[in-house]
Amino acid sequence: MTKPNKPATIKEIARKLKISPSTVSRALNDHPSIGLVTTMRVKEMAVELNYEPNQTAIFFKQRKTFTIGVILPTLSEPFFSLAISAIETVAEEHKYTVLLGQSLDNEARELQIINSFKKHRVDGILMSMGKNTTDLSFIEMLRAADIPIVFFDCVPELDNVDKVYSDLSSGMEEAIEAFVSRGHRRIALINGPDTLLASSERTEAFKSALKRFDIVIDEKYIVHTDLTEKGNEDAMEQLCSLSERPSAVVSFNDFVTLDVMKYARHRGIVLSQDMHFISYANYPLWKYIENPPIGSIEQYPDKQGGKAAEILFDILTSKEELEPENTVFPSKLVLK
Repeated sequence: MTKPNKPATIKEIARKLKISPSTVSRALNDHPSIGLVTTMRVKEMAVELNYEPNQTAIFFKQRKTFTIGVILPTLSEPFFSLAISAIETVAEEHKYTVLLGQSLDNEARELQIINSFKKHRVDGILMSMGKNTTDLSFIEMLRAADIPIVFFDCVPELDNVDKVYSDLSSGMEEAIEAFVSRGHRRIALINGPDTLLASSERTEAFKSALKRFDIVIDEKYIVHTDLTEKGNEDAMEQLCSLSERPSAVVSFNDFVTLDVMKYARHRGIVLSQDMHFISYANYPLWKYIENPPIGSIEQYPDKQGGKAAEILFDILTSKEELEPENTVFPSKLVLK
């Protein structure tokens, strides 16, 4: 006899109804070979006996765990919150559970999360790489384990992987045009670490946009930060110490801009008068800030996350091997 509140088994349902366990199993899965009356009787008894499917057995039989892993540099940024929401929406449509891992831009921690996901046999992985990631050998390790991975936002500079990211050049060109139309000629770039693909893309886009508007490229107006508060302040100090200080700055993202605007104020610089800012990310926080930058460049994290999830589920449901996808969303300047 089944104990109260303890889930019953298929065998117990079969014994109660005096039918075979295989008939019960087929009825619970709406198999067409089982009549409607029998199916209804089985399901009613399953509810009465508090039956729950044995997920482990189902996973073993289908060779799936119906889980995907998502690895992000940080869960606290609004950018990744929007991406996660889009990913979860797609996963829910496929009846999948999402497991989250936060690398904190630590390569060793990132690899530990990957190994943990592999050990728990997630069906696939979505990943935005940390700023310090240089070793990509885990890609081949996952391929050998038959676990597909799709990168988004911060992606590797490889051709044979699935990746979704934002084209930073379109937003950069609009940013430089916005500055030039307001009379600025001394325009600086506070960029991220040299190791990031996104940093090199920003540099190339910045220089290209300056050329388009006949502004001479001056390397001293291009500085780098490791994206820490101290690194952001040091980068701003480099610009503030120049004999011809820039009047306009494009920065790596909105959090960098918050730090450098704070530092500029401490240096006696009047924001939106002595110095003007545009950054990447377009976080919603600016509506709460006095003297916000003149604009921020939208990178569409929800579209990136959603598309990356769609690609992953295409891989998981396809019976054929698919060619790697390279999806790019143009960035866009949003004026404040």
